[in-house]
Amino acid sequence: MQANQGGALWGGRFRQSMAPDMAELNRSLPVDRRLWKEDIRASQVWAQALGRAGVLTPAEVETLVKGLDAVARRMAAGGGEGEPDEDIHSLVERWLYEEVGALAGKLHTGRSRNDQVATDFRMWGMQAGARLREELDRLLEALLLLGEDGVDRILPGYTHLQQAQPIRAAHWALSHVWALLRDRERIRLAEEQAAVLPLGSGALAGCAFPVDRQWLAEALGFRAVSPNSMDAVADRDWAVEMAFAGALLGVHLSRLGEDLVLFSTREFAFLRLSDAYSTGSSLLPHKRNPDVAELVRGKAGRLVGNLVALLTVLKGLPSGYNRDLQEDKGLLFDTVDTLLLVLPALAGALATAQFVPEGQRAPLAPELLATDVADYLVRKGVPFREAHEVVGRAVRLAEDEGLTLATLGLERLRSLHPAFDRDVEGVFSWEASVEARGVPGGTARRAVLSQLSEARRAIRR
Repeated sequence: MQANQGGALWGGRFRQSMAPDMAELNRSLPVDRRLWKEDIRASQVWAQALGRAGVLTPAEVETLVKGLDAVARRMAAGGGEGEPDEDIHSLVERWLYEEVGALAGKLHTGRSRNDQVATDFRMWGMQAGARLREELDRLLEALLLLGEDGVDRILPGYTHLQQAQPIRAAHWALSHVWALLRDRERIRLAEEQAAVLPLGSGALAGCAFPVDRQWLAEALGFRAVSPNSMDAVADRDWAVEMAFAGALLGVHLSRLGEDLVLFSTREFAFLRLSDAYSTGSSLLPHKRNPDVAELVRGKAGRLVGNLVALLTVLKGLPSGYNRDLQEDKGLLFDTVDTLLLVLPALAGALATAQFVPEGQRAPLAPELLATDVADYLVRKGVPFREAHEVVGRAVRLAEDEGLTLATLGLERLRSLHPAFDRDVEGVFSWEASVEARGVPGGTARRAVLSQLSEARRAIRR
């Protein structure tokens, strides 16, 4: 293997070896070592493409492919840890020299590290996205099962963290299901954007040898070939989209975590997390802390930070490949690793969580039915704005007299508006309130059951 004084694979034009501190800055192997499977697979297919183009003989292709198989076995056995090489590409090539000798030097014909790393990273991204969707499906399934358990349980719904209207517990669970389904679709779209082949783009101007890029794409599982070689080696849009999908998923998981923290408190007492997903206190013997939800909530900042960091890396780059792009992999690796840590734990917590029957009705205040009282007046022919004003005064009157809206009584209600009649008593029912909202997407039983069916179909797609 030809090398300069510093042992680099491409240092022929230099008189001096790389300074040790520069070598440390330049080195990315500790980060990109995880791309070894992608690098070896792409290299094997590249060797075959060179053979199809007449650059390599069939015997040379076979030797290179088998040599790369041997490198893969060494990597699978734990090799590569602590090696001095600059990156995964140079490590694979050095080991290939050890396996097949000088023939290894032909493998890089027509290929640049620029299109090589872009290809490896995209291959990894497609697989990572698929894994994320698998874990997200498990979380969605657990949340859906919790929702099914909550069809006939009524909770106060909140806006501004103030009680607003009664809802079915299933409606609350489904509100998170739909957000997570959108996240799953964003991840799928990012996978699709990753599936554009850069290999064959060279450093930036394309390949000087007649490789069949369409065949390369099909052999490596890509859906399309990059249309412009200069853009191909610099394009990290798919990685930004994956990081964004991960960041927004993190935000949605954080909001779900916040609900779990609140709902499992004694003050709310709607939900109980199992002991397996709770922790104790180092001082307070009675505590059951919902740490799974808090840890998930805390990871959102990390995911958002990775997105911002990646965008910042890209924002000032001129066209073509730039070494700043070495930073992209660590950021996206961390996003995927974080989500693969968070999703199974939260899925387990939801799968073992239980609604607390005795805690659900207690917090329901009659004022949650204020809108139902206004709707009652509307059905009597009163304009909604007037009805809103009347009910607002009724709530104030009840507060002044130490009563509730439900115990204010017909006489006082009639003093506020003559449209009130004895049938207003039927308004003060949690079941009647939720059942009144039967439009698609509402919290009536039939609407919630329809949502559950639709969500299950969406999860299975």
